[in-house]
Amino acid sequence: MDMLGGLTPSEFLRDYWQKKPRVIRQAFPGFQCPVSADELAGLACEQGVESRIIIENEDGKPWQLYNGPFEPDRFQQLPEQDWTLLVQGLDHWVPEIADLLDHFRFVPNWRLDDIMASYAPRGGSVGPHYDQYDVFLLQAQGHRRWTFGGHCDHTSPRVEGTPLRILSHWEGEETVTLAPGDMLYLPPGIGHHGVAEDDCITLSVGFRAPTVDDILTGFTDFLCGQSDAAEHLSDPDLQIQDNPGIIAPRVIDRIESLIRERLLDRRQLVLWFGQYTTAPKSLDIVVPPDDPAGEADLAEAIRAGEQLRWNEGSRFAYHDLGEETALFVDGEHYLLRGDARPLAPLLCAGARIPMAALAPLAEDSALLGLITALYNQGSVYFE
Repeated sequence: MDMLGGLTPSEFLRDYWQKKPRVIRQAFPGFQCPVSADELAGLACEQGVESRIIIENEDGKPWQLYNGPFEPDRFQQLPEQDWTLLVQGLDHWVPEIADLLDHFRFVPNWRLDDIMASYAPRGGSVGPHYDQYDVFLLQAQGHRRWTFGGHCDHTSPRVEGTPLRILSHWEGEETVTLAPGDMLYLPPGIGHHGVAEDDCITLSVGFRAPTVDDILTGFTDFLCGQSDAAEHLSDPDLQIQDNPGIIAPRVIDRIESLIRERLLDRRQLVLWFGQYTTAPKSLDIVVPPDDPAGEADLAEAIRAGEQLRWNEGSRFAYHDLGEETALFVDGEHYLLRGDARPLAPLLCAGARIPMAALAPLAEDSALLGLITALYNQGSVYFE
């Protein structure tokens, strides 16, 4: 499969990633959507599934937004055309959709977000807009006409009277129609508008990047949660001042030194970032199994060659920290040392864990205990 249209992943990242759009014909030849429109509607009625309906024009009001979960009869009340159903995080609920993400792992795990499904009858659209993230738009069923091009930002004019950020006075630079298996890559900030030409489903493989605010507030909140953060500033060398109102330079020096010491602690930064980027999007996604397993049960299943895979909503990553490796799974970290360190890259390489390589590592009781813990918290399961 030539998913990137003749480019190697390195060439794609060099020439297109966060630089310019690319249309890829038959990125997934003969692709058949694993879910139907009715199944998407069913998911949109479930608690814990993030879903939206967008109607282009409702009683003269443009681009009206409704959030799920919906009652089943809601879909009987919709017009024949010009509306869209969006189901976020479809990969969390459908293993066949989650498997698509393995094709995109030339981008690091921590950058992958999720796969959103967009179903629309003829004329359905979410309006001209731009996103703050990279996205691959895979046509899964039917046909959608995309117009795209031109950089947009917060100053771009928007349509009034709608909660959505719909661009007004925008004209794209290129128009293409995607058939099943075709794919369009769009970098952040590129305006785009997709309109269904018939009953169609588009799968949006989205990527994420934290904002500067996310990083600063997230890391400082993490530091404030450390046990020594409750300690008070001390000044045993306090001296008499000419004026009690002066904040002496040595006070600012002391505070600056304290802040630098904490903010430049690379180990703490790694632990926060790994936990932050692997935290589940929802508490409803990673749940313990009904029947917890013991270590003997896991050992037997591993020896039997049963296939262990990630929970569809789980996130895995790791980072080498000198003489130890930090493994991050669903917002938690585990420090591996010595012969245990190879477990981290093995677990993080893809959704299906290589069982032949895992078996000898699982002979170690401590590692078997860790694998069992991941199983019992719902991060991995046997297919």
